[in-house]
Amino acid sequence: MFELDQLVCDCRAALKEDPSHKLVREVVERAVSSPAAVIKALGEPERAEMQTLYRADDLTILNVIWAPWMNLLPHNHQMWAVIGIYTGREDNIFWRRIPGAPGGKLEAAGARALSEKDAVPLGRDIIHSVSNPLPRLTGALHVYGGDFFGVPRSEWDAETLLEQPLEGEKMRQRFEEANAIFAKRDAAIR
Repeated sequence: MFELDQLVCDCRAALKEDPSHKLVREVVERAVSSPAAVIKALGEPERAEMQTLYRADDLTILNVIWAPWMNLLPHNHQMWAVIGIYTGREDNIFWRRIPGAPGGKLEAAGARALSEKDAVPLGRDIIHSVSNPLPRLTGALHVYGGDFFGVPRSEWDAETLLEQPLEGEKMRQRFEEANAIFAKRDAAIR
Protein backbone atom coordinates (compact mmCIF):
# COMPACT_ATOMS: atom_id res chain seq x y z
CA MET A 1 0.00 0.00 0.00
CA PHE A 2 1.32 3.43 -0.96
CA GLU A 3 1.05 6.30 1.53
CA LEU A 4 2.51 9.72 0.82
CA ASP A 5 3.58 10.32 4.43
CA GLN A 6 5.41 6.99 4.43
CA LEU A 7 7.12 7.82 1.11
CA VAL A 8 8.39 11.09 2.59
CA CYS A 9 9.58 9.36 5.80
CA ASP A 10 11.30 6.59 3.83
CA CYS A 11 13.00 9.07 1.48
CA ARG A 12 14.16 11.18 4.44
CA ALA A 13 15.55 8.08 6.20
CA ALA A 14 17.30 6.92 3.01
CA LEU A 15 18.81 10.36 2.49
CA LYS A 16 20.05 10.44 6.09
CA GLU A 17 21.77 7.08 5.64
CA ASP A 18 23.27 7.91 2.22
CA PRO A 19 23.14 11.40 0.65
CA SER A 20 23.33 9.94 -2.87
CA HIS A 21 20.34 8.70 -4.88
CA LYS A 22 21.05 4.99 -4.25
CA LEU A 23 18.77 4.29 -1.30
CA VAL A 24 16.14 6.80 -2.44
CA ARG A 25 15.91 4.89 -5.74
CA GLU A 26 15.03 1.75 -3.75
CA VAL A 27 12.27 3.66 -1.94
CA VAL A 28 10.84 4.98 -5.22
CA GLU A 29 11.11 1.54 -6.82
CA ARG A 30 9.02 0.05 -3.99
CA ALA A 31 6.47 2.85 -4.33
CA VAL A 32 5.92 2.48 -8.09
CA SER A 33 5.90 -1.33 -7.91
CA SER A 34 2.19 -0.97 -7.10
CA PRO A 35 0.86 1.59 -9.58
CA ALA A 36 -2.78 1.13 -8.53
CA ALA A 37 -1.87 2.00 -4.93
CA VAL A 38 -0.08 5.20 -6.04
CA ILE A 39 -3.09 6.21 -8.14
CA LYS A 40 -5.45 5.46 -5.24
CA ALA A 41 -3.41 7.69 -2.91
CA LEU A 42 -2.63 10.55 -5.33
CA GLY A 43 -5.71 10.35 -7.54
CA GLU A 44 -6.10 9.43 -11.17
CA PRO A 45 -4.08 11.84 -13.35
CA GLU A 46 -6.48 14.32 -14.96
CA ARG A 47 -4.27 17.10 -16.34
CA ALA A 48 -0.63 17.94 -16.99
CA GLU A 49 0.98 19.49 -13.94
CA MET A 50 3.79 19.36 -11.43
CA GLN A 51 2.32 18.78 -7.97
CA THR A 52 4.68 19.47 -5.09
CA LEU A 53 4.21 16.63 -2.60
CA TYR A 54 7.15 17.56 -0.33
CA ARG A 55 9.73 20.33 -0.37
CA ALA A 56 12.77 20.92 1.84
CA ASP A 57 16.30 22.23 1.33
CA ASP A 58 17.65 18.71 0.80
CA LEU A 59 14.70 16.86 -0.76
CA THR A 60 11.83 17.58 -3.15
CA ILE A 61 9.13 15.10 -4.17
CA LEU A 62 6.91 15.92 -7.14
CA ASN A 63 4.01 14.17 -8.81
CA VAL A 64 4.64 15.01 -12.47
CA ILE A 65 1.79 14.45 -14.91
CA TRP A 66 2.66 14.63 -18.62
CA ALA A 67 -0.07 15.41 -21.16
CA PRO A 68 -0.40 13.11 -24.18
CA TRP A 69 2.45 13.71 -26.63
CA MET A 70 3.88 16.45 -24.38
CA ASN A 71 7.54 17.40 -24.87
CA LEU A 72 9.80 19.26 -22.48
CA LEU A 73 12.96 21.05 -23.66
CA PRO A 74 16.40 19.81 -22.66
CA HIS A 75 17.04 20.96 -19.09
CA ASN A 76 19.21 20.26 -16.07
CA HIS A 77 18.38 19.83 -12.40
CA GLN A 78 21.66 20.78 -10.67
CA MET A 79 21.03 17.84 -8.29
CA TRP A 80 20.47 14.11 -8.54
CA ALA A 81 16.99 12.82 -9.28
CA VAL A 82 15.07 9.55 -9.19
CA ILE A 83 12.18 9.14 -11.64
CA GLY A 84 9.56 6.48 -10.90
CA ILE A 85 6.76 5.86 -13.42
CA TYR A 86 3.41 4.74 -12.03
CA THR A 87 1.35 5.06 -15.20
CA GLY A 88 2.25 5.59 -18.84
CA ARG A 89 5.71 6.18 -20.26
CA GLU A 90 8.40 8.84 -20.24
CA ASP A 91 10.96 8.94 -23.06
CA ASN A 92 14.19 10.68 -22.13
CA ILE A 93 16.86 11.96 -24.50
CA PHE A 94 20.14 12.60 -22.72
CA TRP A 95 22.29 15.47 -23.94
CA ARG A 96 25.87 16.63 -23.49
CA ARG A 97 27.53 19.96 -24.06
CA ILE A 98 29.63 20.10 -27.23
CA PRO A 99 33.19 20.84 -26.05
CA GLY A 100 34.23 24.33 -27.13
CA ALA A 101 30.84 25.17 -28.67
CA PRO A 102 29.60 28.69 -27.93
CA GLY A 103 26.45 29.22 -25.91
CA GLY A 104 26.56 25.83 -24.21
CA LYS A 105 25.28 24.12 -27.37
CA LEU A 106 24.21 20.49 -26.93
CA GLU A 107 24.27 17.24 -28.85
CA ALA A 108 22.28 14.09 -28.17
CA ALA A 109 24.21 11.50 -26.17
CA GLY A 110 21.67 8.71 -25.55
CA ALA A 111 18.09 7.86 -24.74
CA ARG A 112 16.00 5.74 -22.42
CA ALA A 113 12.31 4.87 -22.32
CA LEU A 114 10.87 4.63 -18.81
CA SER A 115 7.75 2.54 -18.40
CA GLU A 116 5.33 1.75 -15.60
CA LYS A 117 7.15 0.43 -12.49
CA ASP A 118 10.57 1.73 -13.63
CA ALA A 119 12.61 3.74 -11.11
CA VAL A 120 15.73 5.30 -12.60
CA PRO A 121 18.35 7.65 -11.12
CA LEU A 122 19.70 10.70 -12.93
CA GLY A 123 23.05 12.14 -11.86
CA ARG A 124 23.54 15.72 -10.73
CA ASP A 125 24.97 16.87 -14.07
CA ILE A 126 22.49 15.12 -16.37
CA ILE A 127 20.82 17.18 -19.08
CA HIS A 128 17.71 15.56 -20.52
CA SER A 129 14.53 16.26 -22.42
CA VAL A 130 11.28 14.40 -21.75
CA SER A 131 8.47 13.25 -24.01
CA ASN A 132 5.26 11.41 -23.31
CA PRO A 133 4.82 9.36 -26.52
CA LEU A 134 1.40 8.05 -25.51
CA PRO A 135 -2.10 9.31 -26.36
CA ARG A 136 -2.89 9.42 -22.62
CA LEU A 137 -1.54 11.03 -19.48
CA THR A 138 1.66 9.72 -17.89
CA GLY A 139 2.25 9.95 -14.14
CA ALA A 140 5.62 9.85 -12.39
CA LEU A 141 7.11 10.43 -8.97
CA HIS A 142 10.16 12.69 -9.30
CA VAL A 143 12.39 12.81 -6.23
CA TYR A 144 15.26 15.33 -6.13
CA GLY A 145 18.26 15.58 -3.81
CA GLY A 146 17.72 19.24 -3.01
CA ASP A 147 15.25 22.08 -3.29
CA PHE A 148 14.18 21.64 -6.92
CA PHE A 149 12.64 25.13 -7.03
CA GLY A 150 15.42 26.85 -5.10
CA VAL A 151 18.37 26.55 -7.49
CA PRO A 152 19.01 28.31 -10.78
CA ARG A 153 18.72 25.84 -13.65
CA SER A 154 19.10 25.94 -17.42
CA GLU A 155 17.11 24.79 -20.40
CA TRP A 156 18.15 24.65 -24.03
CA ASP A 157 16.32 26.19 -26.96
CA ALA A 158 14.44 23.59 -29.02
CA GLU A 159 15.74 24.90 -32.34
CA THR A 160 19.26 26.16 -31.63
CA LEU A 161 20.06 23.91 -28.63
CA LEU A 162 21.67 26.93 -26.95
CA GLU A 163 21.57 27.35 -23.18
CA GLN A 164 19.24 29.84 -21.49
CA PRO A 165 17.95 30.33 -17.94
CA LEU A 166 15.02 28.10 -17.03
CA GLU A 167 12.13 30.24 -15.83
CA GLY A 168 9.51 28.61 -13.61
CA GLU A 169 6.68 30.64 -15.12
CA LYS A 170 7.57 29.48 -18.64
CA MET A 171 7.59 25.89 -17.39
CA ARG A 172 4.12 26.28 -15.86
CA GLN A 173 2.93 27.87 -19.12
CA ARG A 174 4.16 24.84 -21.11
CA PHE A 175 2.09 22.54 -18.89
CA GLU A 176 -0.97 24.76 -19.39
CA GLU A 177 -0.42 24.84 -23.16
CA ALA A 178 -0.23 21.04 -23.14
CA ASN A 179 -3.50 20.92 -21.18
CA ALA A 180 -5.19 23.20 -23.73
CA ILE A 181 -4.06 20.97 -26.61
CA PHE A 182 -5.20 17.88 -24.69
CA ALA A 183 -8.62 19.44 -23.96
CA LYS A 184 -9.07 20.48 -27.60
CA ARG A 185 -8.20 16.98 -28.80
CA ASP A 186 -10.49 15.43 -26.20
CA ALA A 187 -13.39 17.68 -27.27
CA ALA A 188 -12.86 16.80 -30.96
CA ILE A 189 -13.07 13.08 -30.13
CA ARG A 190 -16.39 13.46 -28.32
